[in-house]
Amino acid sequence: MNQLASKIQDSELEVMRVLWESGDPLPLIEIRRVLSSRCGWEDSTIKTLLRRLLAKDIVKLERRGVYSAIVTEEEYNQWSTRTFVEKIFAGSAKNLVASLVSGGQLDEKDIEELSTLFNAGGKHE
Repeated sequence: MNQLASKIQDSELEVMRVLWESGDPLPLIEIRRVLSSRCGWEDSTIKTLLRRLLAKDIVKLERRGVYSAIVTEEEYNQWSTRTFVEKIFAGSAKNLVASLVSGGQLDEKDIEELSTLFNAGGKHE
């Protein structure tokens, strides 16, 4: 798992989401268009966030004004899930699932799908 994921702050995550959604390197003008619309951010804010992400080696400058993600969405999701489980459920994924079930947040279909995953040893199709 990419430990750089731990360096992504909440506001920087919005920039990363734009890059992940694209799947391809994006020009600054497109990043600004999306974030201005989605978050109401000014150009200076977006440029500052991109500079921070560049300094942390989380994004890279492909060519002048074109950015791409180094840390993948999957790496970030794995890191944030692990961190959440460790922090809230003392490292017990079982307790997380039990909490979701007892809290009524999983319907029968969800439980069946999870059961299938568990029975398959967690292997993805």
